[in-house]
Amino acid sequence: MKTKLVLFLAICGIANLSSAQDSTTTAALKFSAYVEAYYSNDLSNPADHLRPGFFYSYNRHNEVALNLGYLKAAYTTERVRGNLALMTGTYAQYNLAAEPALLQHIYEANAGIKLSKKQDLWLDLGVLPSHIGFESAVGKDCWALSRSLAAENSPYYETGARLSYNSSDGKWYAAALLLNGWQRMTRVEGIQSAILGAQLSYKPNSNITLNWSSYLGDERPDNQIVKRFFNNFYGIFNLTPKLGLITGFDIGIQEIDNEETGTWIAPIAILRYNINDQFAIAGRAEYYGDKDEVIVSSPGNGFETLGLSLNLDYMPVSNVSLRLEGRTLSGQGDYFFNRDGQRSSSNTFFTTALALAF
Repeated sequence: MKTKLVLFLAICGIANLSSAQDSTTTAALKFSAYVEAYYSNDLSNPADHLRPGFFYSYNRHNEVALNLGYLKAAYTTERVRGNLALMTGTYAQYNLAAEPALLQHIYEANAGIKLSKKQDLWLDLGVLPSHIGFESAVGKDCWALSRSLAAENSPYYETGARLSYNSSDGKWYAAALLLNGWQRMTRVEGIQSAILGAQLSYKPNSNITLNWSSYLGDERPDNQIVKRFFNNFYGIFNLTPKLGLITGFDIGIQEIDNEETGTWIAPIAILRYNINDQFAIAGRAEYYGDKDEVIVSSPGNGFETLGLSLNLDYMPVSNVSLRLEGRTLSGQGDYFFNRDGQRSSSNTFFTTALALAF
């Protein structure tokens, strides 16, 4: 980790020197950091302190832990931009476990160039935030404390090339992507075909955002190659100055054995009310249905779970949040365990988190 920190500071220093030498453009090098610690208590009291395997954020039970901490440098000029962020925490430990060890602490690492002097058209390459979904790993930016089942089981990040366009009136955003895979920094050995992504967002006004994102690619190598086609839809609506609503729907289709296909869906709704400048509450209802176990494996015949959560947020200042959430999952099968170690169809847990951005 010391070596990575030295490399991070060295790159930042080079970028700063370049900024000082660039007399033809107005350059900006900005540093930022984020720290989010949490405590989660699962009423099933797992002996190994791990919550169910389809959770990758806030997944340690009965211990104070760091979910995500990162240092970031962002470099921006009129025609060039880049980001480098190194991270640590249980999010990195579990969500990037399949990546090579050297890459497991990279939160973001990309460079971009503006392709047109007149149009807002950019080409970015590297490790990028996912184009799928309205949630990210940064808890402070999400309406609910913990991530939804849809977010936990779709990409948080992606690696590849992104061609993006913003309309001059700010209403339309479109992107086409060539990727290394479904939340992959490196290619799965044996897969050579193109893996594609697309995104289209429309903001008719400041109170409404409508989005469609998609993914198409091979998921297994050699003679076991299967196609995955995934679509994510969501809308963000500011109903009043204090009341907001997010609705979303994911649907994925993938080839499985015997030339059959498996399908999974994930509808979700989050309602948030800002009591005042310091307090907010949010309720979430969600369903995750993966009857063919394409994404989530289960001991029964398929995975179907309904989830409900309620959180209270306290923001004493703009860059700090203290949150408390209660959440329960109710499944069609015995996917969970109870306090006696016996399988159960339900799971209830409470989480609190303190986040600081600076």
